[in-house]
Amino acid sequence: MKLYSEVLTVQTANQRELMNITPQVKAAVQKSEVQEGIAFVGSLHVNAAVIVHEDESGMNEDLLAWVEKLAPRAGDYKHGTRFESPGGVNLQTLLLHHEVTLPIAAGRLDLGPWQSVFFVELDGGRPKRYTIKVLGE
Repeated sequence: MKLYSEVLTVQTANQRELMNITPQVKAAVQKSEVQEGIAFVGSLHVNAAVIVHEDESGMNEDLLAWVEKLAPRAGDYKHGTRFESPGGVNLQTLLLHHEVTLPIAAGRLDLGPWQSVFFVELDGGRPKRYTIKVLGE
C-alpha cells in the first residue's frame, strides 16, 4: 500500500471564487505512483470547500448565488460577531462540503468528462490551504 500526501496553499483574487485545482490533484496522483486507489482532497479551513463540479462560468455563478440564498453571508447568526468569518460562510461550507474522495484507475484520476475538482473560496483575502492524500497500490 502506498500513501502520498501534500499540502498546497492558494490565494484567490476575490472574496468568493471557484479555483480549478484539477491539475494539482492530477500531479499529486502521478507523483504518488498509485495505479489503483483513491485521492482525498480537503480544505483545511471552515470557510472554504472542495467540490467536484462542471467548469463552466454560468454554473459557477449559479453555485455561489445558490449558497448565498440558502445561507446568506450577513445573516442573524450567533457565530458571526465573535469569529473571523461570518456565520453564513461557515454554513455555506457545510452545504458544499470541505472534502471529496476521488477514484484512481490505471494511474490516473478517474473523473467524468465534465468533472473538475474545485477549491471554493467563500471568505477570501488571505492564503488558504488544502490537502491531497493519495492511497492505493
